[in-house]
Amino acid sequence: MQEGKHPQYREVLFVDVSNGFKFVTRSCVQTRETGKTDDGRELPLFKLDVSSESHPFYTGTQKSVDNMGGRVEKFRNRFAKKK
Repeated sequence: MQEGKHPQYREVLFVDVSNGFKFVTRSCVQTRETGKTDDGRELPLFKLDVSSESHPFYTGTQKSVDNMGGRVEKFRNRFAKKK
């Protein structure tokens, strides 16, 4: 590989700020902060707003629009084209 052409590919600590969930994976993301892993390693830190630990789809707390008190049916009935 030629010098200066490729991004730096290294291990990065990702932290979900909503619940504190941490995981380490390899990435090219540019960071300014560093953080400590559970085993004591100091790695570049990238903060996430949502991860699989906090996303409603993966946690099972997602609500279906069709089951929210018949609001969709009320909308369809109100704005349905009359034949």
